[in-house]
Parts: sequence; C-alpha cells; structure tokens
Amino acid sequence: MTPSNEATAGQLDVARAEGDGYQRAMRTMADEEGAMTARSGDLVIAFVNEEAEGMYALDGDRLVWREAAQDANVHLEVAVADAGDGRFVPGLSVHLELSRAGRTVLATELPFLWHPFLHHYGANAAMPDEGPYQVTVRVAPAGFMRHDPVNGRRYAEPVEVRFDDVRLASGRKPSPDAQPRGADAPTVLGS
Repeated sequence: MTPSNEATAGQLDVARAEGDGYQRAMRTMADEEGAMTARSGDLVIAFVNEEAEGMYALDGDRLVWREAAQDANVHLEVAVADAGDGRFVPGLSVHLELSRAGRTVLATELPFLWHPFLHHYGANAAMPDEGPYQVTVRVAPAGFMRHDPVNGRRYAEPVEVRFDDVRLASGRKPSPDAQPRGADAPTVLGS
C-alpha cells in the first residue's frame, strides 16, 4: 500500500491500524478456537468451526432470532483479510468444500455474517461425523469496484487454500433468551 491521489500516507496508516485490530481478532480465534490460516494471492484466509449457533435475521421489517436447527451440528466460518493491510474484505463470493478420501461431503457458498468479535462468512451445517476432513476454501475474484488507481489493482484472481486433517466441533449452542423468535436458521446438509 503506497500513497496515491486517493489515500495519503496518514490514511493508509489508519487502514493498517484497522487491519491490525482484525488481525488480532483472527489470532485470538486461532488461539482460542484452533483456526487455521493461510495466505493466497491478495488474501489471508482463516477457517474455524464450532457448535451450530443461532442468529438474528430480518423477518419483514423486524429482527427475529433464528435458533440453530435441530439437525445442525457445526458452524463453519471463513474469515478473509486483505494481505496488504489486514482489514476484513466484504462482498466476496466464498465457496467452502469439505471432502474425505477424494469424495465431497459438503460444498456450499458462505454468506457474510456480522459478528460482534470477527466479521466472517459462514453457515450452520449438518455433518455426518467429526471427520477428519480436507477443507478447501475458494474465493472468486471480487465483483466490486476498487477506488484507488495505485492500490486498487487487487482481488482480481481467484484464490484457493486447503487445510488437511480438520476435525469438526459437534453440537448446538442454544440461545434460549434471544427474542423475538422466528423460524430456525438454515442448515447446509453434508452427505
């Protein structure tokens, strides 16, 4: 990242400081929950899993809590950061695949999920067992426009990272106090 007509040295320092915070959160996720991290191209990608969990979603014009469905037994998370400044990269198409012995067990696109600690892409899933699995994360070239004529030439190539021998958490994290309640959160089904 270098100064340009769109970003001064001071502004780039602010962006790096924001990225430092996101990187601290990614390291904490690795330390506390065993996240695995790899760099590919312009991105740093982290994968972690935990018990399936509920979340708020709009239902018409109000937020309702959508508990993890009974068949959900894992929450799959992918955090994506800019390799240059460390900030979270929104608006990406993130594809996750879990396989074993050359056979795909689950393949899905992960939507963006707001989180109070670490924004990420993720979904609840119903997996047949805890693994181990080979986890492949593919991120398509970003479809959004880039503002800066010097620093904006990024995210133009697809990236892929693979994590081997991944064991999954299993269970559900109920949230009985969340209100008002709506239908269960969606579950991606593994085979």
